[in-house]
Amino acid sequence: MERPELELIRQSWRAVSHSPLEHGTVLFSRLFTLEPDLLPLFQYNGRQFSSPEDCLSSPEFLDHIRKVMLVIDAAVTNVEDLSSLEEYLAGLGKKHRAVGVRLGSFSTVGESLLYMLEKCLGPDFTPATKAAWSHLYGAVVRAMSRGWDGE
Repeated sequence: MERPELELIRQSWRAVSHSPLEHGTVLFSRLFTLEPDLLPLFQYNGRQFSSPEDCLSSPEFLDHIRKVMLVIDAAVTNVEDLSSLEEYLAGLGKKHRAVGVRLGSFSTVGESLLYMLEKCLGPDFTPATKAAWSHLYGAVVRAMSRGWDGE
């Protein structure tokens, strides 16, 4: 990635990262709108959620949102050396595969991430910012998809 892309990612993340729960909820709300079949994959203590709102308000799912936002934060922090996260991200991919997430769903997650950034950044979400985030997310997905190797 070029230096201007790196700076766009860091600058936009600084604006979003101060409210991870709020912005993560926007991301997952969009994800459940685009791919409602993902909702049943989220079960805690055998509890099946009846609606996205039910899921998004549960303490266990709020913890999941915090974890996802921490992973994004780690990717931003290590954007110049994502290879340092390769093994961790591949392991995360394996965990997602084990609970039934399809590799194709990461495309919808990417759309939801961009949606969240656009909603939270408003006019500061420029085409260049979108391209930079798409580049970063693509690299993260490539690393996580190693968790599907051997299918």
